Amino acid sequence: MKDKRILYVSSEVVPYLPETEISSMSFEAPRMVNKQGGQIRIFMPRYGNINERRHQLHEVIRLSGINLVINDLDMPLIIKVASIPKERIQVYFIDNEEYFKRKATLTDENGKLFDDNDERAIFFAKGVIETVKKLNWAPDIIHVHGWLASLLPLYLKEYYKDEPLFSGSKIVTSLYNQSFEDSLNKEMINKITFDNIGESSIKALKTPTYNNIMKVAVDFSDALIVGSENIPEELQDYLKNCEKPVLEYQHPDEFAEAYTAFYNTQVLS
Repeated sequence: MKDKRILYVSSEVVPYLPETEISSMSFEAPRMVNKQGGQIRIFMPRYGNINERRHQLHEVIRLSGINLVINDLDMPLIIKVASIPKERIQVYFIDNEEYFKRKATLTDENGKLFDDNDERAIFFAKGVIETVKKLNWAPDIIHVHGWLASLLPLYLKEYYKDEPLFSGSKIVTSLYNQSFEDSLNKEMINKITFDNIGESSIKALKTPTYNNIMKVAVDFSDALIVGSENIPEELQDYLKNCEKPVLEYQHPDEFAEAYTAFYNTQVLS
């Protein structure tokens, strides 16, 4: 992967959040590419339960200061950055007082999903793309992890389809078993079509369940990776019929060779 540019976009990354399949792989995959001489950037949300002082986050003024329109409201974008100790890897954090100040990630103290998780996902997708544009850093591969990050393929292929910086970028989405019950806000599809994204391409989001959100991510990705040993059967079936390169589950201790080969032969070729 020498000199290849890979953008990792994740809902969670260690050491900033507890260890899960998503947060671990969102650290291990970039570390692997970094060791191989590739260039990487990692983006994640700046949730309010991330300790800024301990992890030495600081705002990047030159990247902050633009507003993103979410459902006809101007929402200020704040960009923070930190370095993973001993790895020489920078992590960029997408922040906004309204969406990410609360001291939790995706659910309240009773385990109930936040009602605005749909808007947070839209904001995160747009925020990542706008920041990468400001960095003027054209990725060869964009690798997406976690459902809160999963609108990025849709927004890149539809809302930002004429953006020349990403004209050569390939999108890989990993599918995990970290899902949620019920569905997100039923208005989600209307908030996305507000951005002039055709409803016909996102009909599944009329019922924004975990499976349906991930199906839309599959539709707009160039290649897929099964990130958990067991993913919902509905998604397994969807992958079988998607006619795109799919890398089956790889054990975390042995993933490096398989991921490298997949990137090189299935995604970049």
